[in-house]
Amino acid sequence: MGLPEVWFLIIAVLFVGYFVLEGFDYGVGMLMPFLGRSHTGGDARVASDEPAADPDTRRRVLLNTIGPVWDGNEVWLITAGGALFAAFGGWYATMFSAFYFALFLILIGLITRVCAIEWRGKIDNPRWRMWCDVGIGLGSWIPAIVWGIAFANVVRGLPIDADAQYTGGFFDLFNPYALLGGLTTLLAFLTHGAVFLSLKTDGALREDSMRYASRLSIPALVVAGAFLLWTQFAYGSAWTWIPVLTAAVAALVMVGATQVRKEGLAFAATSIAIVGTVAALFGSLYPDVLPSTINPAYDLTIDNTSSSHYTLVVMTWAAVLVTPVVIAYQAWTYWVFRKRLSVEIMPKPAGLRSLRAFGE
Repeated sequence: MGLPEVWFLIIAVLFVGYFVLEGFDYGVGMLMPFLGRSHTGGDARVASDEPAADPDTRRRVLLNTIGPVWDGNEVWLITAGGALFAAFGGWYATMFSAFYFALFLILIGLITRVCAIEWRGKIDNPRWRMWCDVGIGLGSWIPAIVWGIAFANVVRGLPIDADAQYTGGFFDLFNPYALLGGLTTLLAFLTHGAVFLSLKTDGALREDSMRYASRLSIPALVVAGAFLLWTQFAYGSAWTWIPVLTAAVAALVMVGATQVRKEGLAFAATSIAIVGTVAALFGSLYPDVLPSTINPAYDLTIDNTSSSHYTLVVMTWAAVLVTPVVIAYQAWTYWVFRKRLSVEIMPKPAGLRSLRAFGE
């Protein structure tokens, strides 16, 4: 295995880390409007033991579950993008050209979400918080869908000519296979986020989160199973059955674990299912990095898009020295903020009480 193959594998691992970690962030953001409402149904004893919580307090609890870690999770995407640019410049250039508007939507969504998360608590005003919640929602729903569409199109291939130029249009990306990919990531992240919340909250919020996870797990299993089978039969090879079956078994365990309220097992299962899905996509792509639907001779491959040997050597040494430090720091962050949150321990809002423009 040469350095180009090593860096193809590293980029796959970086996207695995991004989807596993940022996936539950997206799920939390998408579920805030639903789980942020007052507790309804379920265990009456749990509901009676918890003081009556207004929807805003519940939403602040939900947001605080990811508050210490969401920005660190996004580092995986920045690192993956930087590695892609440095290791496979031709792949980066053609892919970003083809997905220009789609990636622009993701960028706008991420910027909106960052601002909404950081600014939500700055002003103690219901209308201000409402608009911030809208920004968090849009910044979670848009990437959750578009990432699946983008990766499905990478595996399926794009109309790329002899000059490595994308010759299609924006709406060419919305083919049935890509749309199924978008629905897969959407449901996977929703389920992953609901399970994460059941691990990080207590009381009625914990119960409500697991109830949502149990309801979402079955449609997530069906849709993801259909997408993986389509991927395997259309683009896979013999060995990619391994990650496909791994993801399938993990998804089945996820469904069972959510039904019997085994939160830790369910979270491990959703994580493994995401890992298996991404591995199946990258495995189906190899040794191409972006197939051409015009002519196989125009395929972008690991060999014809990789950077020089010297560049890859320098990148490898940098990765060897820096990566353990980054992983250790992020693991320490999760350990420090490992305790559950509930409405009982949530302090009152401490933002400014001004801004007439927002209804005061």
